[in-house]
Amino acid sequence: MTKSVLYMSMSLDGFIAGPGDGPGNGLGIGGLRLHEWLGEPASDPPHFDPPGLSGQVFGELMATGAVVVGRKTFDYAGRWHGDHHGVPIFVPTRGVPPAPQSGWVHYVPDVATAMREAKAAAGDKDVMVHGAELAQSLLREGLLDELEIHLIPVVLGDGRRLFGADRIEFELTRVLDAPGVTHLRYRVNSGAGR
Repeated sequence: MTKSVLYMSMSLDGFIAGPGDGPGNGLGIGGLRLHEWLGEPASDPPHFDPPGLSGQVFGELMATGAVVVGRKTFDYAGRWHGDHHGVPIFVPTRGVPPAPQSGWVHYVPDVATAMREAKAAAGDKDVMVHGAELAQSLLREGLLDELEIHLIPVVLGDGRRLFGADRIEFELTRVLDAPGVTHLRYRVNSGAGR
């Protein structure tokens, strides 16, 4: 069964980007530290090939069949030049969307439409989710199944938080301890926002 999975690097104090994030500086001040576990890009455009357990997790991420991404995250990331590992990208968007950069990009009116269309496009593969505000919306709507948190041993002190004020219960299903990162897999409890 196709699952929706949030993949997110996060500091110990709950930040997914440093302060001052925005277009051209998507991870904010100090935020690049959260992605050092990927290693140096192996090619251009950036493709990563981390070793060991981090490589296993990255392989799972790259095996997803569609992406649902928040509009802010998408814009801050330069819209990935219209491609994220060759799968359809669904972007919930209020108002008039910009012209898509490629046939992979689909602007849709809301998170429920984005997830429904992404799961249909993904077939028997999972759907990758990107974006903190999007994740919060999906959790409230009961549309997020799992989280893969790449926990980085750093305290940023400020920036963009992953979670809001909603109370949500999770079940830890996997812990992979790799150099510079602990990969934590959680299942969203069925009572959370559902």
